[in-house]
Amino acid sequence: MSEVTTPQVRPTRPYFSSGPCAKPPGWDASKIATESLGRSHRAKIGKTRLQYCIDLMREMLQLPDTHRIGIVPGSDTGAFEMAMWTMLGARPVTTLAWESFGEGWVTDAAKQLKLDPTVIRADYGQLPDLTQVDWSNDVLFTWNGTTSGVRVPNGDWIPADREGLSFADSTSAVFAYDLPWDKIDVATFSWQKVLGGEGGHGVLILGPRAVERLENHTPAWPLPKVFRLVSKGALAEGVFKGETINTPSMLAVEDAIFALEWAKSLGGLDGLKARSDANAAALDKIVADRDWLSHLAADPASRSKTSVCLSVAGADEAFIKKFAGLLEAEGAAYDIAGYRDAPPGLRIWCGATVDTADIEALGPWLDWAYASLSA
Repeated sequence: MSEVTTPQVRPTRPYFSSGPCAKPPGWDASKIATESLGRSHRAKIGKTRLQYCIDLMREMLQLPDTHRIGIVPGSDTGAFEMAMWTMLGARPVTTLAWESFGEGWVTDAAKQLKLDPTVIRADYGQLPDLTQVDWSNDVLFTWNGTTSGVRVPNGDWIPADREGLSFADSTSAVFAYDLPWDKIDVATFSWQKVLGGEGGHGVLILGPRAVERLENHTPAWPLPKVFRLVSKGALAEGVFKGETINTPSMLAVEDAIFALEWAKSLGGLDGLKARSDANAAALDKIVADRDWLSHLAADPASRSKTSVCLSVAGADEAFIKKFAGLLEAEGAAYDIAGYRDAPPGLRIWCGATVDTADIEALGPWLDWAYASLSA
């Protein structure tokens, strides 16, 4: 390998993983409130802090009062599967898949729930033809495909007079975009993405049409206890007031509260969006200045501003593994190899908890790694 000049300036926080993502700037474990730790989540202090977390999420997401928020087990996956298993089966189902997590919901609908869904697919980097969707069906999709860097551009394709429910896996989208809550009946996410929180807990958001479905539809399959959202034919309202179905980690809850209070200090959703937009723009400039680097998502209108996926000219899986390994060894960038099921490439998180200066400092290091492996 020929000698390649090593950049002198490293990103201050080289955390570019797409989940769990970088902690908020200024985060320190000593800053996490500890009064609720070691206490029952059903004690007054536990319920108060869980409700406070829910209230902060509502405020930061600008969520209308028509929608309920619940903290549930199993991260985003658990929240989305809870929605599928409790609400599907009342009408036909359409599943959209343009990356690995969307494919996971296809598998659940087809092989686990045996619903024989209509499947509309697109290759990695592309978005399917959304005009094909039949909204007499329930429709499952990822708002922002974390493993492909492709998102739906807006909610215009979702009709206001839809008959079916819209199920939006929104885990890489919330706190980064303006989401049209009147078009979303079910949304799920986890704190570990745009908030930089800890894993293990999911958030389930239900609109009024989803609540109506829950209260008027009995699934044909048995439901495990952690999925049950209805009691005696009515919504278990306590779940959406901090009375979690199973025991939550209050440490994770307090960590999420820290991130939400940080978000509030930025000006809320607008501040979070501005940071993510600035990060994506900085990475766009890096890509535009290099002929060996390109976006996997070719269309800017449907390109993610959080989980940005990049193609490296001539790279295979082994090249990308070495590329990411060189940067990790130098402490210049952690966890930037693309998802294992995606085409070989890089994936760089540009959500709000990343500092734009660190994205800018990453550019020369990408050059260094590429030159080192190409020499």
